[in-house]
Amino acid sequence: MLFESLVLRDLRIYAEKNEGAVYNYHDSLGLESDAVIHLNNGRWGAVEVKLGGEDAVNLAAKHLLQLRDKVDESESSPAFLLVITVTGFAHRRPDGVLVVPIGLLKD
Repeated sequence: MLFESLVLRDLRIYAEKNEGAVYNYHDSLGLESDAVIHLNNGRWGAVEVKLGGEDAVNLAAKHLLQLRDKVDESESSPAFLLVITVTGFAHRRPDGVLVVPIGLLKD
């Protein structure tokens, strides 16, 4: 929980600097996202925060893709889907989900 709280703090700072806000998402079916970053221009992205491990990242990516598929694309599709981890290397998975260690985030 501490790592997630620190990541969300950083995301709020970055979003506010870019005239945006950070929300969380949880629906009645149990689908959730740790953060949804929404900018004033309508662009948005969904974020999952994981301490690491391939299984955790895979599950987080699955949830992000489910969230993306739930949104009506005629309204707005996500600018990005992102899993933030503690360590590792930044990469884009074949499904398009970004995996980025916290140390590489910056404004």
